[in-house]
Amino acid sequence: MQDDEQQQNGADQAPEETPQAEEQPPAEEALSEDAAAEDDTQAEEAAAETPKEVEAPAGEADSGGSDAEPAEAEEASSDGEAGDRKTKKEEVVPGAELDPIALEPDRPLDAEERARREADEEERQRRERELIGDGEEPAPVAAKPAKLSGDASYAATGKRKSSVARVILRQGSGTIEVNKRQLDEYFPRSYLQSVAKQPLTQTGYEDSVDVRIRVHGGGISGQAAAVRHGIARALTEVDPALRPELKRRGMLTRDARVKERRKAGLKKARKKPQFSKR
Repeated sequence: MQDDEQQQNGADQAPEETPQAEEQPPAEEALSEDAAAEDDTQAEEAAAETPKEVEAPAGEADSGGSDAEPAEAEEASSDGEAGDRKTKKEEVVPGAELDPIALEPDRPLDAEERARREADEEERQRRERELIGDGEEPAPVAAKPAKLSGDASYAATGKRKSSVARVILRQGSGTIEVNKRQLDEYFPRSYLQSVAKQPLTQTGYEDSVDVRIRVHGGGISGQAAAVRHGIARALTEVDPALRPELKRRGMLTRDARVKERRKAGLKKARKKPQFSKR
């Protein structure tokens, strides 16, 4: 009984093993078939791609040449447009689009208006010459300045703003001493020097008298004007004939213009604080 069972078990086992052995070869064959199919497809794809790759350079070369020409043409056109724009910008004149202003023709002036304009121009030139201190014709009596005696001295006082200058004239060679210093040392600016010497230069006494001045108060500009006023007054003592000419040129007039004082409640002489409603 045991032998029969063993035989039956062996019979049962045998057919089970054979199918396993028979099943393996088909799997390997399937794998090999799949690998062969893949190789075939790869070969076909490679064969299909090779002509395209070979043909591609020729096509690309042709297309590249054809594309390069339009690119160059575009670049040339862009450069031409840029050049045209530059020339247009350079050629455009600002305000060219505006209408020109029609100028009125000069109308003839009547005698009164012409005389008034000439008088205004002469007055403006006279004021400019007075400020500069040169270029004005000397007084008629200055051609022959009066001779001063050796011991004579002429004193006068000049004022301007807060400055007071005491002037003494004596016969000499034209030296000017201000507060025991030379004129160009005390008044470093050439304009102030010309203002101080203006009466002497315009009357011809610049090289024939020595001037000694003591000045105090105010600023340097007011002191120079005070010196001019004092020298002009002293010259009228030397030669009374100079008075009309010096008076006409405004050197004998005491310039009383001063800075206006500040008032209580104001910021300056007349400047008020800003009004605030609230």
